[in-house]
Amino acid sequence: MNVVYIDHMGSDLTVVNAARVSFNKESEQLIDKDIKLIKYLAKHKHWSPFAHCFIQFRVEAPVFVARQLVKHQVGLSWNEVSRRYVDDMPCFYTPIEWRMKADNVKQGSSDETIDYYIGSYTRSAIAEYNRMLDLGIAPEMARMVLPQNMYTEWYWSGSLYAFSRVVNQRVEDTAQKETKHIAKMISDECSFKFPHSWEALTGYSFKKPETFNLEQAYDEVQKHSKRGKTEND
Repeated sequence: MNVVYIDHMGSDLTVVNAARVSFNKESEQLIDKDIKLIKYLAKHKHWSPFAHCFIQFRVEAPVFVARQLVKHQVGLSWNEVSRRYVDDMPCFYTPIEWRMKADNVKQGSSDETIDYYIGSYTRSAIAEYNRMLDLGIAPEMARMVLPQNMYTEWYWSGSLYAFSRVVNQRVEDTAQKETKHIAKMISDECSFKFPHSWEALTGYSFKKPETFNLEQAYDEVQKHSKRGKTEND
């Protein structure tokens, strides 16, 4: 699963000036009183100034994750790879550990896991899909045999405020782990591009990466190589 930053428009200063235009005022650079204004706007749910900033991503995730996220519509635009037109070899999300059902909630999962392997199932689905294509069946029909753990990709664009609503909902404890993973990557990018606004809207602040250490990096690569890469990496 992955989130790639594509483009953005605006900054924290954009939010400030969108709010100050009511008084025909404008700031040329961000100062302390502007940061306080951003916090005030978010606290009192004056959302429109945050809707003047935009950001765009290309997201890769399994279909079952995409179908949860596409429910967020307001202030967002979504264009996805279509298997009506694409018939190349699909990739699949294949976890080894599977979370058990939680006893105290109607939906969701617990921290308890079991090992379960679905490789034979996905290979069977691919084989059936390829047989159908070989027979000349249209991709728009053959795609129905492909399971929900198949990866899909989409462009996702929208206002800063719209993405804050996505993240605030999808990083909650009750959110599905895989969906939460995508939301956190989106949050990192938004926090990096709009640090004061994003912290005011979500409570999340971007943490600068630690100083690069070549020896530590080499050790991590060695550990990673021995462990073997998984779909969750």
